[in-house]
Amino acid sequence: MDVQVCIHGVLGIVSFLAIAFVFSEKRRKVSVRKVLSGLILQVVLAAILIKAPQTQRAFLFVSRGVEALKKATAEGTSFVFGYVGGGASPFPVANTDHMFVFAFQALPMIIVISAISMLLFYWRVLPAVVNGVSFVAQRALGIGGALGTCAAAKIFFGQTDAPLLIRPYLSKFSRNELFSVMVAGMATTSMTLLVLYSTFLEKLIPGAAVAHILTSSVINVPAALVLAEVMIPSCGKETSGKMEMPYKFNNSMEAVSQGTADGLNLMWGIASNLIVVLALVFLANKCLAGVTGILFGCEVTLQSILGYVFLPIAWLMGVPYSEAHVAGQLLATKTVLNEIAAMIDMTKLGGGEISHSTSVIMTYALCGFANFGSIAIQIGGIGSLVPERKRELVELSAWALFAGTLASCMSGAVVSMLI
Repeated sequence: MDVQVCIHGVLGIVSFLAIAFVFSEKRRKVSVRKVLSGLILQVVLAAILIKAPQTQRAFLFVSRGVEALKKATAEGTSFVFGYVGGGASPFPVANTDHMFVFAFQALPMIIVISAISMLLFYWRVLPAVVNGVSFVAQRALGIGGALGTCAAAKIFFGQTDAPLLIRPYLSKFSRNELFSVMVAGMATTSMTLLVLYSTFLEKLIPGAAVAHILTSSVINVPAALVLAEVMIPSCGKETSGKMEMPYKFNNSMEAVSQGTADGLNLMWGIASNLIVVLALVFLANKCLAGVTGILFGCEVTLQSILGYVFLPIAWLMGVPYSEAHVAGQLLATKTVLNEIAAMIDMTKLGGGEISHSTSVIMTYALCGFANFGSIAIQIGGIGSLVPERKRELVELSAWALFAGTLASCMSGAVVSMLI
C-alpha cells in the first residue's frame, strides 16, 4: 500500500468525521467505542471484499449471474418492444451505439430483479441473510436488534422498504435510532438497482462494476451508523426486536406478482423523475449560461458551480486534485438530481477526464440515495409507517441527507487506500 495514498485516505476519513462532529447535537455523548468499532468493521469488510481472492471468485460468479439476468430481461423486452427493446433491427443500422434505449432495455431489469427479490423473500432466503447480517451488526456495533435488522435489510431493500420490516418498533426508537435509519437509507441503494447501475459502470470498470457496487452496498452501512452516532449520539437503552414479515403470500406466484407490481412502480417513478429533473436542469443551465454569457462573457452551468463546492470533498476521498473538480460535479449532480443521472454523466466523460482509480472511488460515492428528492421520499414513506413522529422526520431529513453524503464519501476514502 502506498504510504502517501494511505495518509490521504486517513485524512479524508478523519475530516469527514470531524465535519460530522462539528454539527453534533451532543458532542460529549458520542460513543467512541461505537465509532471506532464501526470504522474498523468498515475497513475490514472493504479489505475482505476488495482484496480476498475467495471474494473475487464469488464476485465473478455474481457477475455471471448479473449477465444472465440481463440476457433474460432482454428476452422479454425484445419480445414486447421489438428492436427498441434489444431485438433484431428490421433495417440496416449504420451506428449501433444509438440502438440502446434506456427506457426499454435498462429500466425493465428493475421489474425482473424486484420480482426475483420478492420470491426470495417468500422463500425465506433473504430474511435468513438479513438476520445473519443483523446478528453481526449488533455484536460489532453494539446496536439494538431492531436497528440491526433494518441496517442489514438496507443492503438489499430500498429506503422505505427496509423500515417496513421493523414497523412495530419505529414508534419506540430513540432519536439516534430513527436518525440512523434515515442516514442508512440515504447512504445506500438497493439490490433492485444493482443491474441498472452495472449497465452504466461496466463501461468504466469492465469486469469489476458488480463487485464494487456490491461492496459499496455493504460498507456504506457501518459508515452511515458511525456518522449517525457522531451527529446524534445514542442515549438510553437500545430497542430490541426482530424482523416482522410485512407481506403475506399464499404461493410463489403471488410473491412474483407483488414484486412485479412494485418493480413497475419503481421503474416508472425513476423514468418520470429523470425526465422532469433533467429537463429542469437543462432549462436552469440555459438561463444561467445566458445570464453569465452576457455579464461575464463565459457560460456557466449549475454543475460547474457546484463542482467547486464539492471539489474539496472529492479531494478528501482520494481523488487527485486535477480530477477533483470533475468529480465534484458528479457529486453535485447526484445531490441535486440523483445517482443515476450522475452515473450517466460519468460514463460520458472522455479525453482522460478521470482515471480508472477515480472511477472506482466515485462509484462508492455515487452508490447512494442521498439527494434532495429522497428527503420527500423518506418523510412520506417512513412518515406513513410512524405518523406520530413525522415532525421529527421533517426536522432530521436535511441532516440525514448531509450525513448520508458524508457516509458514501467516507467509503470512497476507505476504498482509495485499497485500490
